[in-house]
Amino acid sequence: MSAVVDRLVLYAKLVRLDKPIGTLLLLWPTLWALWIAAEGKPSLKLIAIFSLGTLLMRSAGCAINDYADRDFDLHVERTKNRPLTSGKISTKEALVVAGVLALLAFLLVLQTNGLTIALSFVALFVAASYPYTKRFFAIPQAYLGVAFGFGIPMAFAAQTGSVPTLAWIMLLANVFWAIAYDTEYAMVDRNDDVKLGLNTSALLFAEYDVAAVMICYALVIGIMAMIGISVGLGWIYYLGLVIAAAMMAFHYFLIRDRDRVKCFYAFRHNNWVGGVIFAGIVAHYMIK
Repeated sequence: MSAVVDRLVLYAKLVRLDKPIGTLLLLWPTLWALWIAAEGKPSLKLIAIFSLGTLLMRSAGCAINDYADRDFDLHVERTKNRPLTSGKISTKEALVVAGVLALLAFLLVLQTNGLTIALSFVALFVAASYPYTKRFFAIPQAYLGVAFGFGIPMAFAAQTGSVPTLAWIMLLANVFWAIAYDTEYAMVDRNDDVKLGLNTSALLFAEYDVAAVMICYALVIGIMAMIGISVGLGWIYYLGLVIAAAMMAFHYFLIRDRDRVKCFYAFRHNNWVGGVIFAGIVAHYMIK
């Protein structure tokens, strides 16, 4: 029995259940979209489907990522002890875990409509292919933004049966947000990525990395403000954006010296940025 428990603990570490930041960064934009698409009244069924589906797909993505990066992670201090990289579980096990989790997520999507189901195949492809973009794409963080934001068009599709232009604009905002926070993350592994020959935005932006992060943050706030205007969100939503912008400004003081610990803290702090924007959306519809 203890052997089974030990195995389950390894699987939990493989899919990062002990590190929920990735799930939250994926969940927040999905909830932004769901609330706006439903004009503040999403069904409990859809909230449950997208919340649990986000957890399952992020977990599957972690397993796929570790499978794709298993040879690189051996040479990175932060990742060399991961279950797959260290040999505690096999590559076959990692793929099976990813497959089972993706299947469970798909069973949830089957409770929605045809358009959402169709979009789920695109979402699966993007999530599965993202780990490989670091080999050939100069800014894989942009691709990550699509992967982490594809819940946006899916949420609109599930709620309204269509994907309006607004959803794609919101996805663009998420791409800029992902470039910002994952550049902060990449600044932590900059030296290892150079040695391994991997592409990251931190290397692409070079000495302009901090400026690039702040520009991307500004674009996020600008686009989200435009979205607020287009759907008639009120003052409390913009208060949320102001608070989120202040948090982003705080990140400048964390990352300006490129200290690894502070950069990683800035990355993790983005959870609160996404949460504040969501709170502003919810508050608007509550007092409307």
